[in-house]
Amino acid sequence: MTGTVPDPMTLRPRLPSPVQEIEDDRFARRGIRLLLKRDDLIHPDLPGNKWRKLEPNLRAAAAAGDRTLLTFGGAYSNHLRATAAAGRLLGLDTIGVVRGEELADRPLNGSLARCAADGMRLHFLDRARYRRKDAPEVLDALRARFGPYRLVPEGGSNALAARGCAALGHELAGAADVVAVACGTGGTLAGLAAGLAPGQRAVGFPVLKGGPGPDHFLAADVLRLQEAAFGGRRGDWRLDADFHCGGYARTTPALEAFAADFEARHDLPLERVYVAKLLLGLVTRAEEGAFAPGTTVAAVITGTP
Repeated sequence: MTGTVPDPMTLRPRLPSPVQEIEDDRFARRGIRLLLKRDDLIHPDLPGNKWRKLEPNLRAAAAAGDRTLLTFGGAYSNHLRATAAAGRLLGLDTIGVVRGEELADRPLNGSLARCAADGMRLHFLDRARYRRKDAPEVLDALRARFGPYRLVPEGGSNALAARGCAALGHELAGAADVVAVACGTGGTLAGLAAGLAPGQRAVGFPVLKGGPGPDHFLAADVLRLQEAAFGGRRGDWRLDADFHCGGYARTTPALEAFAADFEARHDLPLERVYVAKLLLGLVTRAEEGAFAPGTTVAAVITGTP
């Protein structure tokens, strides 16, 4: 493709995203207010943290005149879907490198089929090479196969993305005492925490297994992102790693029952990979007394089913 890269703001995102207070007796009887930060309503094709992380990367691509984006993700990656949608809407070529070479011979699941329908070229990488996806020889092999491209990291999380997600914290400054978000690669938490006002704290709920909160591998990743984006650790943040429910894209009967009950209570469809785990964690911690009476908790709703 040739020509000028369109400004991503032509997609007319809904910003700031709405804040919705909901009545839930599991919080109310403990004197806690629950707010939902509806980032899922930012854009129908690029919802939530995917818009906030992609937009600065798309803007950098526009500034450099890059018209091909290459990125990484698993078979159910919301990030791959958002990148493919951005490519379709902005007229960019997109390449999705998918974890798992064995998937190449199987029918595409709904997520990957949507990527393909949006024009993304899918390339399946064996899991050993995928773990080394940042190695120069892997990236050089991809360039030899596909030609020049702008690299967007897995989950869209880099310094640009973290700075983009700081706007989420700014939008919530003064609105809540605790702001919670589900975490896959850590970029949203890194920016959110940096953007919050003094006295507010952020809690990230990892959806991947990786050790207890302070020792979870994402803690180091979030810190690295903050160092790259802001020059050092920013904001009051921590991880609560007890609600991954078996790992990425995995579920349990308890999670399914919780999500179905929450949907019935509040008429809000819950995305299971991230959002349901986040809300399960918050309800559990509220019932355990983790939040003092008078606390306002905001949950960032990052996507839709």
